[in-house]
Amino acid sequence: MRPLVRILLKGSLQQIRHITAVPQDAARGPVAEVYAQARQEFGIVAPPLALHSPAPEALAAAWLLLRETLLAEGRVGRAAKEAVATAVSQANDCPYCVEVHEATLATLGAADRHGPLAQWARSAGTVPAAGQTPAPFDAQEAPEILGTAVTFHYLNRMVRLFLPDSPVPASAPAAGRGPAMRMVARALRPDRGRTVTPGASLGLLPAAPLPAGLDWAKTNPAVAGALSRAVASVDAAAERWIPEAVRDLLHAELAVHDGTVPGPSRAWLGEATNGLPVGQLPAARLALLIALNPHQITDTDIDAFRAAHPGDRELVELASWAALTAAVRTGARLGEAVRPASSAAR
Repeated sequence: MRPLVRILLKGSLQQIRHITAVPQDAARGPVAEVYAQARQEFGIVAPPLALHSPAPEALAAAWLLLRETLLAEGRVGRAAKEAVATAVSQANDCPYCVEVHEATLATLGAADRHGPLAQWARSAGTVPAAGQTPAPFDAQEAPEILGTAVTFHYLNRMVRLFLPDSPVPASAPAAGRGPAMRMVARALRPDRGRTVTPGASLGLLPAAPLPAGLDWAKTNPAVAGALSRAVASVDAAAERWIPEAVRDLLHAELAVHDGTVPGPSRAWLGEATNGLPVGQLPAARLALLIALNPHQITDTDIDAFRAAHPGDRELVELASWAALTAAVRTGARLGEAVRPASSAAR
């Protein structure tokens, strides 16, 4: 089945917008290493991962997050984590991710068992901590579940920017979409006989301290290592060229909105960036949109950024930094709000 799926998805990287992903046969160095691990342990090099390829550090960070939270075998079953991935994607209105992970969850045959977990994941991070229901998992399960939530708060933002609403081409017959997605979902498994051992990807990035607010990950070294290394790598890339004023502004605006989505108009964007030098506006505006309301991004925003920063690597690095900064803040808020009720995630 997997060779057939790979043939079907051979042109899937052409779906990626705004940048050109590195083709698998042209991958070298760290990109080739990530691609090889993804093929062995996830079945394919999926577009949400490949879209990071113009920026090797961002690609490695995305793979560490996805592998060590969703894929690696641990205390929490894959079905429970797929339920979290689907629910977070629904909350963020990311139809591409919803379609992929709903199909994967359906092939695991356990969707009904994880209703309370999915309900919690859909609302967690979008309502005040005082209004959240107790989390349906225990403290030992928290790193994998909260880590998966952080990963998809990140990936949803990247997918909204770089991919269409569905992994199935628009020209595909409607009757064939469901079966095609289920066939793809069944192929999203490790190679026969291979175990996705926690922590095996961590060597792709250097060790780093765990970000503030993510203490809930400490009991799981693989999840903590993925989060710490991914954040440090993405932040380091941003610090090389994104102005400090832009970075400070994003942190300030995330604190102001604290999980709420600004809008419905874009007046908030002009108010937030008022006073910045003209040359910093394209990066600042795009970063704020990615982090706070990716549905408001327009081609004009991309074109304005491209005029100042034409390289694919810079666009991926800005998007990755803005998306991960927002996701980590959500993860810290989730940790504050978690009041485990019972162990129901397995």
